[in-house]
Amino acid sequence: MPNLAALKPEMLYHRCDPAQFDFDNTLELEDLTQIFGQARAAGSVEFATGIDREGYNLFVMGSAGSGKHTMVREHLASKVKGEPKPSDWAYINNFAQPHKALALELPAGRAVALRDDMALLVEELRGAIPAVFESDEYRTRAGQVEAEFNERHEQAFAQLGAEAAQQEIALLRTPAGFSFAPLKGGEVISAEEYAKLPEKDKERIEHVINALQGKLENVIRAMVQWRRERREKLKELNREMTLLAVGHLVAELKERHSALPKVLEYLDAVQQDVIDNAEDFRRAAETQPGIPGMPIAEPPSFRRYQVNVLVDHGDPDGSPVVLEDHPTYQNLIGRVEHIAQFGALVTDFALVKPGALHRANGGYLLLDVHKLLVQPFAWEGLKRALSTREIRIESLGEMYSLVSTVSLAPEPIPLNIKVVLFGDRRLYYLLHAYDPEFPKLFKVAADFEDEFDRTPANNLLFARLVATIARRNRLLPFDRFAVARVIEHGARMAGDARKLSADIRGIANLLCESDYWARQAGRERAAREDVERAIEAQVKRADRLRERVQERILRGTVMIDTTGARAGQVNGLSVFQLGDFAFAEPTRITATTRLGDGEVIDVQREVDLGGAIHSKGVL
Repeated sequence: MPNLAALKPEMLYHRCDPAQFDFDNTLELEDLTQIFGQARAAGSVEFATGIDREGYNLFVMGSAGSGKHTMVREHLASKVKGEPKPSDWAYINNFAQPHKALALELPAGRAVALRDDMALLVEELRGAIPAVFESDEYRTRAGQVEAEFNERHEQAFAQLGAEAAQQEIALLRTPAGFSFAPLKGGEVISAEEYAKLPEKDKERIEHVINALQGKLENVIRAMVQWRRERREKLKELNREMTLLAVGHLVAELKERHSALPKVLEYLDAVQQDVIDNAEDFRRAAETQPGIPGMPIAEPPSFRRYQVNVLVDHGDPDGSPVVLEDHPTYQNLIGRVEHIAQFGALVTDFALVKPGALHRANGGYLLLDVHKLLVQPFAWEGLKRALSTREIRIESLGEMYSLVSTVSLAPEPIPLNIKVVLFGDRRLYYLLHAYDPEFPKLFKVAADFEDEFDRTPANNLLFARLVATIARRNRLLPFDRFAVARVIEHGARMAGDARKLSADIRGIANLLCESDYWARQAGRERAAREDVERAIEAQVKRADRLRERVQERILRGTVMIDTTGARAGQVNGLSVFQLGDFAFAEPTRITATTRLGDGEVIDVQREVDLGGAIHSKGVL
């Protein structure tokens, strides 16, 4: 047996000397501006957020509590301040094809202004258009059109009546229409008198009436054409009068948005639709009381003139940084909502709602990869958007043929975004191995360290970290003895006397609990004793099972010999990790020998506890 030396106590526990610090408490230390010991990860984050190439999205991996989210968000917060604001996006009505809503890109802050302008325009038109049609000018010109038609109508029938009278035939107007009857002495003869007429006279009268009937039909056909001409003239007059009311209002909006060609095209379409549907504004102005027991007619809707603002970048500075905590498919891509109307579900462009991709477009979207993967269709939807570089809002029911109803098909919006995924290493390597699209879309990985070297320089940085956490969480200041004890506990968490744990969340929890015990003791500063008590309390809360194991050994339920030596037998430790608490249970390991058949037996292989690499090495 090789020479074995007993470990000295100082080798088992490396204390942190408080004398190495030149501060009395953490109030004297400056805040830590960035997480230290993560130079590799910080470089990856800076590279991924700086390169403007397709597919260079970022996957941030590391243990929980290592400060991944904090570092990335702080880096992005400082980076986006100098970046230009992205465009606003809105959906507007497609007057030619209402089921295909049009996407409208506007400079930052202009979408809300256009929405308010359109709302004001509709309100002004609801008063201006009815007023124009109630004016004396409109009534006079409309009366002229009616008078012209009536004059042509009366003149045509007067000529036909005069022609018939010359041939002793009367043109009669009846509730059923026009008819002809023979005259005698200027009076219409009765049926009895007509029956007494000679056959020759009857034949003449029938011949004349048939000829006049043909001319009457020509006049009636001409009247149909005249009515059509009258309607067209009235429509043209209505368009002219509507343009008189809407033209100058739309012209003001055009002048206000003269630098935006898409808006000018939209305003032209709005003006034309208002002219074509001026009757809606006239009906909206009429207030007729409802009849009891009768349904009230639905008033005309002016929703088609609204501007549905999806994204407004008028207030914040720089590019957006969006953290989506619940990344469902609809929360990412957006959705089209429906409203119940007369027992049916209807929708339009105003019911299109944005997703996280819309809000983060032109900036950065932060997602937890585990939450993303457990949501149905969310991962595929994100990959499709990144691959096509556009946001296409589609109903899952239509996409997978679950419903057959026709829904809205909004125009896709171009996508320019940087996605940052947070997750553990296992998910990263699984996606890299089994999803061929993943390496194309997430080309940069930021791997956070679980621990870093325990050096005097890092000890001082760790002390500044303690000071930063204390100030941000409004904790009592920690004296240098307390800071030294926190550093010792950081080495304990790392499981290496020469390393410090990068579990910032665990350190922050320890500081909060130390602050509690310091306040309980009435101290103005947290001392080493408070840190010790917080550590002991953490262990006490979690070591119920360890106490039961030790109790079984002390009572002899579990036989563990701790003195002497015995052939083929040795004591070992089985380490259990339960949550954040780890403890070891003594285990007796025995060996039995016998005359074998000349083959090497690998116990790990026999019980399926070893992998292929281990078994290959042993054999």
